[in-house]
Amino acid sequence: MALTELHLHLEGTIDRETVMMLDPSLTRAEVDAAWAFDNFAGFIQCFKFVAQRLRGPDDYGLVTRRMMQALAEQGVSYAEVTLSAGVVLWREFEFDEVWRAIREAQRETFEKSPVEVWWNLDAIRQFGPDHVMQVARVAADYVDDGAISFGVGGDEVAGPAHLFGDAYRYARDAGLHLTAHAGETDGPDSIRAALAIGAERIGHGIRAIDDPELVRRLREEQIPLEVCISSNVRTGAVASLEQHPARRLFDAGVLITLNTDDPGIFESGLADEHAIARSLFGFSDADLETVELNARRFRFVR
Repeated sequence: MALTELHLHLEGTIDRETVMMLDPSLTRAEVDAAWAFDNFAGFIQCFKFVAQRLRGPDDYGLVTRRMMQALAEQGVSYAEVTLSAGVVLWREFEFDEVWRAIREAQRETFEKSPVEVWWNLDAIRQFGPDHVMQVARVAADYVDDGAISFGVGGDEVAGPAHLFGDAYRYARDAGLHLTAHAGETDGPDSIRAALAIGAERIGHGIRAIDDPELVRRLREEQIPLEVCISSNVRTGAVASLEQHPARRLFDAGVLITLNTDDPGIFESGLADEHAIARSLFGFSDADLETVELNARRFRFVR
């Protein structure tokens, strides 16, 4: 069965080997220390550690080529990949140069790694509304060149979704689909706030399980969740694999999809996520086919 990935960060595909390729001055001990996190704050520091090793367009091209190869090897046929445009701006790179390098790498590798990839341009929510609007304006410039959606990631407590209504309206009017990280490290109200500003899909959304009324709304309104099991354990969003609510959400009729989030950092591919769902939560072949059909149905390019 060909697989579909809807929640995947380009920067998060950088594994230990790749980060040492990007920065040969790093020691293995330094890399292993960055990867030795057990909570969300530690994950953010690891993500920052990785992002700071991207020195410009050529490095973004390299990472894109390696990602395309890895996706093809896993049997992924379609992926919507998040590029942290907010990080590109924070690093003060020329965005168009980075974008050209990514798109060229995508085209170069497609013949050997035939994965259909579209891009979600993402802002750093804790940087505030002006930054998020800046990224929305950048994203709008690439609607006809591979950009399919706009969203916010980062610290949902420090950057609540209600601050970004204007940016979301701007992105929607420009022709972009809308998604948002929510209900990962904050509670059900964070998911409601993301829906209120127009999010069509929810990144993570696992804290919905704490609120039966929200579960009912997600089910009845057919709002899909981009569930990332291994990610949620590694970041401490859930205490253990056994406590992850993926099965309960599925059984409640919520439209979940399975995704890797940051496979290089969390060291788990999409096939691994399906295997966890099967072995730990008892997902049958039919259940996993339903999860895959959810992803195909709610991908932004039909």
